[in-house]
Amino acid sequence: MAKISTPDLYDKYEDSLKILDSIFNNYGGNKQFFGEVVTVKCHEDNSLVKSQASVAGEGKVLVVDGGGSLRKALLGDMIAEEAVKNGWAGFVIFGCVRDCDELGALPLGVKALNTIPVKTEKRGLGDLNVPITFAGHTIKPGNWIYCDNNGIVISEEKLEL
Repeated sequence: MAKISTPDLYDKYEDSLKILDSIFNNYGGNKQFFGEVVTVKCHEDNSLVKSQASVAGEGKVLVVDGGGSLRKALLGDMIAEEAVKNGWAGFVIFGCVRDCDELGALPLGVKALNTIPVKTEKRGLGDLNVPITFAGHTIKPGNWIYCDNNGIVISEEKLEL
């Protein structure tokens, strides 16, 4: 995978990027990752996160608006392992994850607000590929997301690294 530097991307594409608020932590084994955005909007129910992880990811990033909830984890090791098998580049989750040691051992990018050991109930609730808003910006399906230890940037088009 190409090396990503969000500061370099910012310097090159400043006028066309959205910079997400600096509220996310790294939990995956890949600290740099990027891809085309697939969105999920859900609250304390990771049914859609699980179903998306089981389809071909083709290097895409699942961006999950969990409403900022710190009460339930929207991603754990089993779903993350499935995502790796299916070619997803990573996850950006406005919410929590669990199994953080196991996530850190996987070749997957994972950014989230925090960790909690509590799993969600699977009620089949949520929306797939809708615009979502958190961390200061609206993110749309088909946008491109670039993540590293410096932060997260969003572009409407794929950027030359």
